[in-house]
Amino acid sequence: MTGTLTPARIAALLGLLVAGLLTGAAGWLVVDLWLPAGLLLALLALSGLFLAGRLVTGTGLGVGVATAGWFLSYVVLSIPRPEGDRLVGVAGIGMYAYFLGGMALAVMCATMRGPVDPPADRPVSAARPRR
Repeated sequence: MTGTLTPARIAALLGLLVAGLLTGAAGWLVVDLWLPAGLLLALLALSGLFLAGRLVTGTGLGVGVATAGWFLSYVVLSIPRPEGDRLVGVAGIGMYAYFLGGMALAVMCATMRGPVDPPADRPVSAARPRR
């Protein structure tokens, strides 16, 4: 799915945005609940989401849209309520590890080369050309 925006591509990107929102909301809530296992579970879910975004769209745009949904879920869940508390805490090692780990996973999935990517122009060689 490379090229211009078609209705199928727009639907796929909107689906990735919603999946990013849902995966992010579940992940932010699970990280604090079960710290070591919850963090690994949330990062595993994120890696699956970002990899699916890369494979469905064929470009890094799918990963970017899923990442935007994931980050938007954090922004929505960390807004203070009228009572003064928040649904997601802003402190703690689990939150920082989930945020930094999620960003690292997003960058890795967005910059990876897959079977749908065209081959490089030419092979890279350290040898000097003969004269």
